[in-house]
Amino acid sequence: MSTRFQDQVVLVTGATAGIGYAAALAFAREGARLVVSGRNVDAGNQLVAELRALGAQAEFVRAEVSDEAQVAELVDFCVSRFGRLDVAVNSAGLEGQGGSIMEQTVDAYTATFNANALGTFLCLKHELRVMSKQQSGAIVNLSSTMGSRGNARAPMYVASKHAIEGLTKAVALEACQYKVRVNAVAPGPIATEMLDRIAGGAQNIPAVAATIPAGRVGQPEEVADAILFMASSQATYITGQILAVNGGKTAM
Repeated sequence: MSTRFQDQVVLVTGATAGIGYAAALAFAREGARLVVSGRNVDAGNQLVAELRALGAQAEFVRAEVSDEAQVAELVDFCVSRFGRLDVAVNSAGLEGQGGSIMEQTVDAYTATFNANALGTFLCLKHELRVMSKQQSGAIVNLSSTMGSRGNARAPMYVASKHAIEGLTKAVALEACQYKVRVNAVAPGPIATEMLDRIAGGAQNIPAVAATIPAGRVGQPEEVADAILFMASSQATYITGQILAVNGGKTAM
């Protein structure tokens, strides 16, 4: 087992599925102690069992990232359980309602921004509260290809991911004084249940892959590798940056 994150304390939100799940497993293989969070308790407990089977110390905390009290308690639990917080991965989010802007509702806007933008803001606020006192730490947010591009059929998702990239850059500037790095990873189409929903079913994934220069969709583990790099001691001079992991999609 690699020990790149040996004994470091890592918090992963949105860890019960997709990229967050892959990231949690990857950190466990690298020796980290983990607190994983999500809304699905059964999936969270199953993940903890998998992490412990890999030899990691791990705990699950159910939390809604759009609720500040729950986010504060989540971060405080990391400190009470393990004594500190070295790395935070803010991957909780949802794709929101697709369709034309004329079909969107205030409820659709609120749900998408609460999960993506508000959730990231609250996590950043309370993670930095702890890391600023430590004078150390690394935070990685989850953006998307659509954090820097448009998509006529996903206006709420696009707007919320643009917000995450703005938050990443702004908070990174503040966090430098605390020796804390803040970056984001922006995946393209990745083989997750979310992509199946966005594409309208798994049968449509080949058509999505045809739009990518690499000729395929990415795997969650490939994004997890990028997250670990951005959180690691190999990236100590990188902050306020958005790392694209998209098979060349934004190179077009």
